[in-house]
Amino acid sequence: MASIAQDSTAATQETNQPTVNVIPLIAVLLSGAFVAILSETILNVALNAIMADFGVGSSTVQWLVTGYMLVIGTLVPISAYFMQRFTTRQLFITAMSLFTIGTLIAGFSPVFSILLVGRLTQAVGTAIMIPLLVNIILAVIPVERRGAAMGMVGLVIMFAPAIGPTISGLIVENFTWRWLFYFIFPIALLSLMFGMKVLTNVSETSKPKLDVLSFLLSTIGFGGIVYGFSLAGKGDATFADPLVFSSLLIGFLSLGIFSWRQLKVESPILDIRVFRYPMFLLGLLLVMLVMMTMFAMMLVMPIYMQGALLFTAVLTGLIMLPGGLLNGAMSPFMGRLFDKFGPRPLLIPGTIILASVVFTYRFTVPGVPVWMIIVQLSILMIAVAMIMMPAQTNGLNQIPAKLYPHGTAIMNTLMQVSGAIGAALFISVMETGQQSYLTSNNIVNPNSEDMIAALTHGAQQSFSTGFYLALAAVVLALFVKRSKQAE
Repeated sequence: MASIAQDSTAATQETNQPTVNVIPLIAVLLSGAFVAILSETILNVALNAIMADFGVGSSTVQWLVTGYMLVIGTLVPISAYFMQRFTTRQLFITAMSLFTIGTLIAGFSPVFSILLVGRLTQAVGTAIMIPLLVNIILAVIPVERRGAAMGMVGLVIMFAPAIGPTISGLIVENFTWRWLFYFIFPIALLSLMFGMKVLTNVSETSKPKLDVLSFLLSTIGFGGIVYGFSLAGKGDATFADPLVFSSLLIGFLSLGIFSWRQLKVESPILDIRVFRYPMFLLGLLLVMLVMMTMFAMMLVMPIYMQGALLFTAVLTGLIMLPGGLLNGAMSPFMGRLFDKFGPRPLLIPGTIILASVVFTYRFTVPGVPVWMIIVQLSILMIAVAMIMMPAQTNGLNQIPAKLYPHGTAIMNTLMQVSGAIGAALFISVMETGQQSYLTSNNIVNPNSEDMIAALTHGAQQSFSTGFYLALAAVVLALFVKRSKQAE
């Protein structure tokens, strides 16, 4: 971080910005991002307790997760407008205030509807915070040092969700689910107070006109896609279900009209001209493929470990923990390597390692030792660290400074969308594989052994799909080269 600070003066002079003390600025943004991302996963293991407390069903309680994703999926696309219209300080204080207020509302909610309001208020703050963090790094950190700074972002993005389920399990087991919000609230409040004290403005503002029709099309488009894929990844829902199909159809149609309109209006919400820059496009595709492949492991593996390998929920969580921690720890190191050597020495071996590890999952069967799964997951997450931040940083480095807000908004939006697609795709493949196994073996009333065998078959099908996506990532990595910022 010290080396980043040393270059801040040069960076700000180049962009005619006042000299900025980078270390407290990035520290404030990282602290806000940490609690925001932590809140995304910390509630998952508490859903059963919330159902029992409020007397609601699983379809209702899932809105705490689906609603969070929907808000982020619809607000991140217009974050480019926010970052042009408002100052860094205004956006951070607004985002963290909303997040902190939402956390307080959720913690003291007397009924489920109030809990949902608090949760969605948290999501609004998160949707502003994450693009703001990346955009500010692009504004104040010179190109030759961005890898290290983005590596710190990677540490936060992976460390927070890695420890989220573990913290959540310990709190829910010893206290009530409300303590999840009581735990987050003081951290969020301290981050807000710290930001109000030390945060300075680092970007120029303008007054772009908000195209209301584009905003509506964006909300319906991205919201419909995230909602449709989220539904398809839950329960018995399939892509043929009317609600899933109609949500996806409306979403993609609206997104198509939205994209066309962005080329026609004077002040687009998302300037899709960023796709003219090949390294940005390649980086975006790599990030999306890796996000989807990672979901194959991080979503299917817990189900497989508990349903077929017969591991307990606690053991499953502990098995998943080292990989997430390793990924977070390796991200800053990979960022420094990116600054020194460029993207290719990381992306090409990283994608090859990713594909190789995913391939080995096809042979993970009941009876496999626990240590082998831990090693697999750890190597997998190291490979992800070698790919995610280098691909994202190299892509954003190529676009002109005036398009930074649009590039970060598009990158973050499509990461959310690809996460939803990955969740739905791999769960659907797994469930289809299970049913195919039972049907092909004429099993009408399966016993426990039959169900384990069917789940194993379905999981292997899902892992195979992840392997093919990882191979596609290998091919894309071969075409990536170190980018230079366009004028």
